[in-house]
Amino acid sequence: MSKVKEDGDIEMFDIRKIQEQVIYEAVKNKSDAETAKAIVYGNDALSKTEDNASWVKSTMHRLENKFNQETTKQIRMGCQCGYGMDEKLTLVKELVAAASSMEDFANLDKAKEAGLFCKEGILYLQFSFCPCPMLADVDKLDTDTWCQCTTGYSKVLFEKGFGCEVEVELLKSIKMGDDICLMKIIPHDSIWK
Repeated sequence: MSKVKEDGDIEMFDIRKIQEQVIYEAVKNKSDAETAKAIVYGNDALSKTEDNASWVKSTMHRLENKFNQETTKQIRMGCQCGYGMDEKLTLVKELVAAASSMEDFANLDKAKEAGLFCKEGILYLQFSFCPCPMLADVDKLDTDTWCQCTTGYSKVLFEKGFGCEVEVELLKSIKMGDDICLMKIIPHDSIWK
């Protein structure tokens, strides 16, 4: 992946290195640096020779074997890289300002284009493709652990956009064999007063 710097040059960045760093920090925050290193790099740093797909699977296996399911989910929710957050946050705030209810919010054209919809007063976000560049070469995941970073990303995005605590639940994942990626977005407070 690359991005354009202010001077017009293209800056290359390595999504794998970014993911290694965010997972390392998230694990370290729940345990210690030694555990984080073992999970991200494996024993004797063997993971450095793995391709991205193998590394994703082996890292999640090490994570799941070290922590219980809830801690594992919290760690992965803390791993979101924040890529493109400012642009998406601007959109969410624009949609909030243009709506007077969750139904209005989800029925706006830009909301629909972004994959948002409302059913029985509940907001959902769906993707018809896997949005994670790290999973491009992964055919199928054994668990939804890796995908929890997307719920963390969405939690941060909608909490900033809605101005309240938000719960995000992963319902479907393309890399788990589903036809779409689908999340339920549940604000804890009223957004429109």
